[in-house]
Amino acid sequence: MYPNLYFAFLDLLGWDLPALKLINSFGFFVALAFLAAHALLKGELKRLAALGHFQAQTTTVTVGLPPNPIDLGVQALMGFVLGWKVLYLVVNAGDIFQGPGLPQAHLFSSEGNVTWGILAAVILTGWRYWEVNRERLPEPKKITQSVPPEALVGGVTAAAAIGGIAGAKLFHLLEYPDEFVAFLKSPSLNAFLGGLTIYGGLIVGGLAVYLFARRNGMNFLRLADATAPGLLLAYGIGRMGCQISGDGDWGIPNPLPKPGWLSWAPDWVWAYAYPNNVNAVYGPRSAGYTGKLIDPTVHPWPAFEGYGTYLDPAVFPTPIYETTAAVIGFVLLWAFRKRWKTPGKVFAAYLMFNGFERFWVEKIRVNATFDFLGMTMTQAELISVCTFLAGVALWVWTSKRSDSH
Repeated sequence: MYPNLYFAFLDLLGWDLPALKLINSFGFFVALAFLAAHALLKGELKRLAALGHFQAQTTTVTVGLPPNPIDLGVQALMGFVLGWKVLYLVVNAGDIFQGPGLPQAHLFSSEGNVTWGILAAVILTGWRYWEVNRERLPEPKKITQSVPPEALVGGVTAAAAIGGIAGAKLFHLLEYPDEFVAFLKSPSLNAFLGGLTIYGGLIVGGLAVYLFARRNGMNFLRLADATAPGLLLAYGIGRMGCQISGDGDWGIPNPLPKPGWLSWAPDWVWAYAYPNNVNAVYGPRSAGYTGKLIDPTVHPWPAFEGYGTYLDPAVFPTPIYETTAAVIGFVLLWAFRKRWKTPGKVFAAYLMFNGFERFWVEKIRVNATFDFLGMTMTQAELISVCTFLAGVALWVWTSKRSDSH
């Protein structure tokens, strides 16, 4: 496992770049997931716009204005932060990021170089002033611009990102209220950054996108169809981040021998010990495994400073299964998206596939359970059932609409 990009580059390439300790592996893959979803959505909106399903919008803007003091102030603030904090951390990473502490904690400290901050603020502000002044007109004028649907992709992605991250954190705290209480008693950056629930991100992120679509006059079902394939691919990429970082999103212990039908696959596809996982799990856990210290003289893995533990017995590597399922689902949706012409059809298939896949993988995943109508289940199992049923209902509804036209 590679908790952050530093250990990945050091182990795979032999490059010692301490500044990479700031970039967690999981966060890196989440960023890749958003980029992939953004690119796919942009292409789909272009295609649907060419078919007449989305129309360009017009907006009136004023051009030729002089530099705005507020805009220049924002540039100055951004420049100061980049120079004072980011540049300082990059240049001094080799000395600062020693020991097992969380590197991101330095981002929220008072450490920094004020001189570099001032210089960066002056440079960015001057550049912005020159850029705006170059387009300045003797007399500012208003013009009407056409905004194509694909130009709104950035707003859709931003709404999904902000709503998704907020929802993922909220649902995680609802599932593990003891963590919220512990955070209130002893606030820490590590406690705040850790723990996200994907379904919370899907629900709240979806609501944010719906509100964005209404505000910008976009057909939500068409937009949902355009988004669905990218959502599945992004989900798979995110689960790759879970696997590579070892973020705790693994399964229950799997002491059974690998079955013959899986003989072609490496052993870690069946059971994996997650060495150097980002949570540095140590000691017994209620799920049935124990975190133990890695001994490089005995075990086949190096022991990364601050993370050198592994799970015993090995567990089901559920992120691998979900990544595989997500890629298969993406291929299917991408292949059928042009055949299902009724708005909402593709999104309905996405909901059914996502709910079905998640329900079954929960059977071998470690999660908190609760009793609901006499049944013991996890939060994700309940939401996955609701997601699947919502997909069925949407599929039936869209089928009836298709038949009536």
